[in-house]
Amino acid sequence: MRIVVGVSGASGAIYGLRLLERLRTHPAVEIHLIVTRSGEKTLFLETGKPISEVRALAHYSYPLEDISCRLASGSYPIDAMVVAPCSIHTMSAIAAGISSNLLIRAADVTLKERRRLILVIRESPFHLGHLRTMVSLAEMGAVIAPPVPGFYHQPQTVMDLVDHSVDRVLDLLGLPDPRARRWEGAPR
Repeated sequence: MRIVVGVSGASGAIYGLRLLERLRTHPAVEIHLIVTRSGEKTLFLETGKPISEVRALAHYSYPLEDISCRLASGSYPIDAMVVAPCSIHTMSAIAAGISSNLLIRAADVTLKERRRLILVIRESPFHLGHLRTMVSLAEMGAVIAPPVPGFYHQPQTVMDLVDHSVDRVLDLLGLPDPRARRWEGAPR
């Protein structure tokens, strides 16, 4: 299974980092990584991780300006793409089809080829323009998956909250984690 992970500059870089770590535990998953410049900076500011350590989690990593690489073509088969976190800027560019860098182009290709595109939108609150853009993307086939944690699993740490959202993304990719804590109904 080939999965493209995009990391934009929105706060919440831990979602992209944790997704990479969790995908790496699946031996049948080939990870392709694209990180924006602001994504690199946010990753370092929020996690202390230099981009070299983040890139080491992927099988392949691409420069943002390399729009001639294989991910820019629909002829290169991938199974899904996740942008985590996805900034409003990146979301809006994807919705408008403005392929000004590789992350946006790869997302555009994912949509045009009718492949799964999951956007972990990291913003709050949303104004009407954000919501209309999300509707437009959903109509195009994207999955809008903001990291909204549940509390039924009684999280004890910030990482418990992060993992809850990452578990949902893994479910959407068809890679459910058997250790994920799931709602089983109210105790009887």
